[in-house]
Amino acid sequence: MSVLERTIRTGAGTGLRVDSMLSAALIAEAVSPSSELWLVSPWITDVQVLDNSQGAYDAFFGDVPPLDWRLSEALIHIASRESRVHVVTRPDAHNAPFLRRLESSSQQDFIHIVLNSDVHEKSLCGDDWILTGSMNYTVRGMAVNDESITYKVGGPDASQARLDLRQRWGAGA
Repeated sequence: MSVLERTIRTGAGTGLRVDSMLSAALIAEAVSPSSELWLVSPWITDVQVLDNSQGAYDAFFGDVPPLDWRLSEALIHIASRESRVHVVTRPDAHNAPFLRRLESSSQQDFIHIVLNSDVHEKSLCGDDWILTGSMNYTVRGMAVNDESITYKVGGPDASQARLDLRQRWGAGA
């Protein structure tokens, strides 16, 4: 099995952003969902994960395409395809609006939320890929701060991460 890997360093100094890697990972999940998807981040806001303002993704979305796709919408859509979506974050007011969107969705049976005051890891992990690094899933993390993020497809890293995440935070109901 070949391993594809890309690391980017984002921020004002580099002019790079993580948007395209994150969009690619979430669209791939929406088309062919992993059995389980893990999002681990101490701080999470409902960031835009896909810009459809130019209509580039109209065929993907169908009859009434949105102008953008938010992180909560992407996770809810993935859960609607019977993927088990796990979100691990801190019990903080900053994260509450995002978590309320997930909890109020019709897919809550497929969404497992863990609140942990000590979480510091930042990862998004599917069956055979992982996006990991220093970035929180917030506006500052994705568009302002200097961050290092690695996207790896294939190889053992995603499988090992899922085993570790399940051991630390369970697999939910």
